Amino acid sequence: MSGALPSFVHPHRHDHRRRRPSIPLSKGSLLHFAGTKTVSPSIRTRPIEVKVLSCRVGEVPPVEFVEDQPSSVELEPIDTEEKFDRVVAGAQQVEESVVFVWMASWCRKCIYLKPKLERLAADYYPRIRFYHVDVNLVPQRLVSRAEVTKMPTTQLWKDGKKQGEVIGGYKSWLVINDVREMIENMS
Repeated sequence: MSGALPSFVHPHRHDHRRRRPSIPLSKGSLLHFAGTKTVSPSIRTRPIEVKVLSCRVGEVPPVEFVEDQPSSVELEPIDTEEKFDRVVAGAQQVEESVVFVWMASWCRKCIYLKPKLERLAADYYPRIRFYHVDVNLVPQRLVSRAEVTKMPTTQLWKDGKKQGEVIGGYKSWLVINDVREMIENMS
């Protein structure tokens, strides 16, 4: 039985003793890694792409990272009026815009939209920070002060004032497009 596997090797699993054929590489080739890495608990990166700097047969090529852009950035929660005021004041001090997503834990559209907004936040990270405010956890006077009447509502604040908002009760891809347009036009 020359082709039989030893008893400790499961026949349906990959035989790790076999070598995969090597891929011919040349200077300037791009390698893509399907895995992602986590920079912090709130930031996940896109698949990594590297550029081969030089290569000889049988060697591990030196590479340069081409892209390490986050794929999503978790929306930081605002749970007090004081924290909201600190974020707005801090952004005003450094002349940056911030985005607040007003939502509720019972709102299905909010829950569905949140991961899409986290992916959008990655496109603007770290230039613009995204936060989420659960209207059930903050004082009603903060919700009234921000003039939030429907959920989800996404607002762009700059210079200590609300500059624009998108009230999203429609298709999520349209909401994302409108939020992106608001950011591009007002930040």
